Amino acid sequence: MLSYAVYSEAGGVGKTTLSANLAVAHARAGLDVLVVPLDPQDGDLSHLLDVDQNRADSEIDTLVHHLVGRGIGDFTDLIQTAEQGVDIIPEHNRLEDLGETLRKEREARSDFGESFPMWTQLQRVLREAEIHKQYDVLIVDPPASSGPHLYNALDATRNLVLPVEPSGKGQASVDGLNDLVSNLEEQLEINIGVLAAVPNRFKGTTDQEEIVSEIEAQGFDVPVTMRDRTSLLEGCWKKKCSAFRYVQEHRDRQRDYELETIAKFDKLARHLESEGGLTAPNPPEPGELSQEETGVRA
Repeated sequence: MLSYAVYSEAGGVGKTTLSANLAVAHARAGLDVLVVPLDPQDGDLSHLLDVDQNRADSEIDTLVHHLVGRGIGDFTDLIQTAEQGVDIIPEHNRLEDLGETLRKEREARSDFGESFPMWTQLQRVLREAEIHKQYDVLIVDPPASSGPHLYNALDATRNLVLPVEPSGKGQASVDGLNDLVSNLEEQLEINIGVLAAVPNRFKGTTDQEEIVSEIEAQGFDVPVTMRDRTSLLEGCWKKKCSAFRYVQEHRDRQRDYELETIAKFDKLARHLESEGGLTAPNPPEPGELSQEETGVRA
């Protein structure tokens, strides 16, 4: 199974948008995809894919219940299906207190001489549910801040995809990420790979070209660069859908630059699948759209 977290410690670089569109790109190529978003803020991936209707319901079972071993029902009952058959564990407001909830559980178990490693609980839940047997691709979308959400995401996936702002600030965040990854590898005693860096809002200036070259010189693969497509991506958030569905259903005509953008999501998905030793059964031509693909599978 191909598994990765889409992460940047810098906010506003399109992390969640990239996660959602990669999920759809994998699924439309015939792969079974599960997305586990972990961002407690409103305007998250669950909102983008229109499965966040119950995030404030305090009576329902949630991922957090399962992370502390107190699930109300089966873990797989949490799964909802979004566009193109992408499965997702909807975010819930309980994620806001995840760190405190995990700490309380660790203390409670310590009183009985039991261990409770806080950073490995997502991996445990996914393993016990045999997610690796049911899905080809696992994508985790943690928040930008470091902490229990990120640490659980990295321990569960062991791989990163890095959206990068092609600026001095963005380059600094990549430089800092090397230290962060090294520290996490030591703390968690795991190896963390970087599958790709993805420059976003790229305008092709000389300074940006130099920054991308420097990122590549650090050993990061840069399979695609994403141009500034503010109108397209804002439209996705407004209509609660991927760029694929937005172009297909909510544009009066197809625009070449938007087709180029979704083609890059397809190309990036193929690159990540290759990195994970995965071959999609029905990959479309990059950017090719069909009427059937925008439907929701049961």
